[in-house]
Amino acid sequence: MIQIQKEMIEDIPVLHVGKDQVFKEKAPLVIFIHGFESAKEHNLHYAYLLAEKGFRVVLPEILFHGERQTESSQMEVLFKFWEIILKTIHEINVIKNYYVKSGNTDPDRIGLVGTSMGGIITSGALTKYDWIKAAVILMGSPNYEAFALEQIQKLKNNGIKIPLTDKELQDQISALEEYDLSKHLELIKMRPILFWHGVKDNMVPYQPTYDFYKRIQYLYAEAPERLEFITDKNSGHKVSRNGLLKTVDWFERWL
Repeated sequence: MIQIQKEMIEDIPVLHVGKDQVFKEKAPLVIFIHGFESAKEHNLHYAYLLAEKGFRVVLPEILFHGERQTESSQMEVLFKFWEIILKTIHEINVIKNYYVKSGNTDPDRIGLVGTSMGGIITSGALTKYDWIKAAVILMGSPNYEAFALEQIQKLKNNGIKIPLTDKELQDQISALEEYDLSKHLELIKMRPILFWHGVKDNMVPYQPTYDFYKRIQYLYAEAPERLEFITDKNSGHKVSRNGLLKTVDWFERWL
């Protein structure tokens, strides 16, 4: 039987999912990061299928979302987009440490996956944490600075006033550099990474992520099976069932 437990790690609400025995013995861990304007419960179908394969799955609530929602408007939260991302990258490590210290998680078998904003977070986390042994990036961008500049331009084109000076914007963008996987290819270290992206995605553009994948292929020359990009020509900003199943297969293969 698969259990779902609500837990609190410091001030982070999480859903902890797994078969009965996973709560009593050491198991591989997959952390699943949800997207912007989503919530941890919205991705329980991923957790269920991963749990069936014997994984411990933890779905944290991201700042300003779900249980952590505040009175901030949608636009106010949007302007905190990158603050949320950097905060979550820190919180991922807190979560990982909690489950490893419990003694029931194999520290050599930990994976990270996210959709949309969660995929962007997954990319940034790869620049910081060697303990991520395999990753899946669903509709996410590893190009932090370029994507941030594109977001700013899109807001300006839509006549939306950004409540920051040009210097404040530049400072924020500069702070992203250390998390920008496209600028730190040496940190990939041939870890197994699966990308899934829909060509018709109008939220996180497909082409820059695909270009990044092509750019890093040489890093996997000795083990090309550890890098894969799934293109869905018919999908927009929504992961297909095939993407869901491929995610499960990826972790089953590499963790």
